[in-house]
Amino acid sequence: MTCSPAKPKAAGSLALVGAGPGARDLLTLRAVQRLQQADTVFYDRLVEEEVLNLAPPAAKRVFVGKHVGAHSWPQDRINAAVVAEALKGRRVVRLKSGDPSIFGRAAEELAAARAAGIDAEIVPGITAASAAAAQTGTPLTERGVSDTLVLTTARCKAGDPLPDCVRHAKPGTTIVFYMSVGQASRVRDGLLRQGMSPSAPVTIAADVSKPAERTVTCGLSVLPETLELLGISGCAAIIITFPKPGSGQLPLQATPLCQEMAQIGAG
Repeated sequence: MTCSPAKPKAAGSLALVGAGPGARDLLTLRAVQRLQQADTVFYDRLVEEEVLNLAPPAAKRVFVGKHVGAHSWPQDRINAAVVAEALKGRRVVRLKSGDPSIFGRAAEELAAARAAGIDAEIVPGITAASAAAAQTGTPLTERGVSDTLVLTTARCKAGDPLPDCVRHAKPGTTIVFYMSVGQASRVRDGLLRQGMSPSAPVTIAADVSKPAERTVTCGLSVLPETLELLGISGCAAIIITFPKPGSGQLPLQATPLCQEMAQIGAG
């Protein structure tokens, strides 16, 4: 029996670093360290400049961001570019907003690096759900109200059927929808079919910890109208809790904005 020789390790390395929600002081110490040691940084559209500036001035910076409907940097091209840099012996940082392991395509980039014999690691970051909960002062779980947390998205890979993103909506569950603003009507309709109250409070958190940060609460029944009225069309986390029966959680108290939304929904 013969064994194939182990593939030699490349001289360079790859760190998939979570940039968190935006604010530099929400980075982990390890994330800062990897950035300060980087020779090349590939960064996303949602990464703030103050975070990117933690890399040395001499470090090569490559923008590989994607916009909805305009993927000038397809994933295969990103994989190839990251691997090519590491094979030159460089310390490569792939800087991703939030946490690389949560809707960050980390698996594809790790697989490409490991196939080329490159040492690769994940440096976790604060994900949008945690950042939004902290900013609004609303825990993602609460004893007697919600003991299950679901992170999901209403979008999917091109060519795949849209995911059944509301299938986990049951009493005692908090659901955070990522990248789902464009699917808000489908999310609302699905949650209503699951038995959630039309007046269930929904928190919309856009650009959390960034200068353009916005948070608003509305009733589930007017979620799409709220997003449209406020002009929220990009990156936002949508947080909804389906409370346990008898939890005592009160229905959404009407605010001027929510009253306006209710009138829109009724019309």
